[in-house]
Amino acid sequence: MKLKNILIVVKDMERSKRFYKELFGLDVVLDHDGNVILTEGLVLQEVSIWERLTRKEAVLYHNAAELYFEETDIRGFQEKLDSYDKTIQYVNRLREEPWGQRTIRFYDPDGNLIEVGAPVQMN
Repeated sequence: MKLKNILIVVKDMERSKRFYKELFGLDVVLDHDGNVILTEGLVLQEVSIWERLTRKEAVLYHNAAELYFEETDIRGFQEKLDSYDKTIQYVNRLREEPWGQRTIRFYDPDGNLIEVGAPVQMN
């Protein structure tokens, strides 16, 4: 068995496609009726489809999972976030973790938690 994709629920598909393109450089691979596959295997699904298929209400800002990205120029990425034309809701701005890694945590426009970290230096 092989993990193929990670799916997150979004309210506004166009806003989410723009967010992931402008900040992370992810491009649309497939756009089909409220389901969008982006490069790197991230799938966006409109909340109405999720709720219809699962028969469960989507809980935004659930803080039970996060998308993790690595960025070698972590300071430059913080500057990119600071200059983004929409407000970014931070959990933490650039900081150094106890294990020495520098990270930033924030939410996408729909409350999906994202962590961007500098690659961990292995000894």
